[in-house]
Amino acid sequence: MALDADEPALLTALDELLTQLPPGVLITWNGASFDLPFLADRARVIGVDLGLELVLDPAIPGRHDPLLGHAGAYRARWHGHAHLDGYQLYRADVGASLHLPCGLKPLARFVGLPVVEVDRERIHELSDDERRAYVASDAHLARALVRRRAQWRRGIDYLPVASIGT
Repeated sequence: MALDADEPALLTALDELLTQLPPGVLITWNGASFDLPFLADRARVIGVDLGLELVLDPAIPGRHDPLLGHAGAYRARWHGHAHLDGYQLYRADVGASLHLPCGLKPLARFVGLPVVEVDRERIHELSDDERRAYVASDAHLARALVRRRAQWRRGIDYLPVASIGT
């Protein structure tokens, strides 16, 4: 599917893809505070049903104010997939002790990982191939950084089977 398909088609395709994959762990970077609640909001606004479950957890610290309309960050599950927010693995110890920003790209650069940079103001002008490379790079960086943590499994959200939705 082209990355410039309409929003309902993109969200539906993502949700369907996640139903077809064996259960695993979805890794995000700041997904507990931004990406996942944003996707849930957009799906709700455009009438797309997602298998995404969010449970507000006031104990999860954020680096910014909560997303508009939200009280904080969330534990999550999407169909059979648990969630792990890589940002949360680094912020309390690495960020605090080394006084590093724990944004995905600054942290990746700090440890020597190759980072694909784009002008965020002009991302809409990228070709499909450039956009794919940018998105894939962020996904690879998040996974690589999480895998560098010896105790990364401790960051996985395990929601009870009958959890409360958004």
